[in-house]
Amino acid sequence: MISGRVHSTESFGSVDGPGVRYVIFMQGCRLRCRYCHNPDTWSTGGGEKRTAEELLDSAERYRGYWGRDGGITVSGGEPLLQIDFLLDLFRNAKLRGINTCVDTAGQPFTREPHFLTKFSELCRLTDLFIVDIKHIDPQRHIALTGSGNENILDMLRYLSENGNPVWIRHVLVPELTDDDEYLRRTQEFISSLNNVKKVEILPYHSFGAYKWEKLGIPYSLNNIQPPDKERVENARRILNCGD
Repeated sequence: MISGRVHSTESFGSVDGPGVRYVIFMQGCRLRCRYCHNPDTWSTGGGEKRTAEELLDSAERYRGYWGRDGGITVSGGEPLLQIDFLLDLFRNAKLRGINTCVDTAGQPFTREPHFLTKFSELCRLTDLFIVDIKHIDPQRHIALTGSGNENILDMLRYLSENGNPVWIRHVLVPELTDDDEYLRRTQEFISSLNNVKKVEILPYHSFGAYKWEKLGIPYSLNNIQPPDKERVENARRILNCGD
């Protein structure tokens, strides 16, 4: 029986997909985003081992609150690092008639057959992908996350080719991602896709900085303040975010 390493769960998620969601935060992530508010999910060896059956049984206790649009969302960490478990979870979720959503940064994506065969199956089982575009510029992306973005953008192209519905999120960080030129480039890329149902701006905050301190990891954004309302609205206009 397949088990996955789970960091934590949330029973009444309201910002992780449509409706009310049961959110499963997977353990493990290769990105090192400078603003990450869950650095405790980075380690691939942490978390608690859970089976799909255990998680779905727990999720269905709250099914009466989901309404027509709710369901389960698998977030992280990076859920695609545990794609075999994710497939098992979603196959069983579909047998129970549960709506499925993946919240991913896309970093593990590749079109190599060993991964793409599984990812193609995941696309068939997933009702919605929520994808972060950390930064549109490859070098700035490396400076922000420690990794390039070429395969991440390619995953979005693949999802567009495949017709999978996508919500895109972009964290607005003063001095790092809040730049009109890069925002326009981001919008140009988004406009090249044919499957984007929603675009969201997430204003930077430092609420997770204490976790870095607790883990003994230097937090490099102590001098960065959250963007003001005008800059958030500016970014929303450029990226054509809906209401």
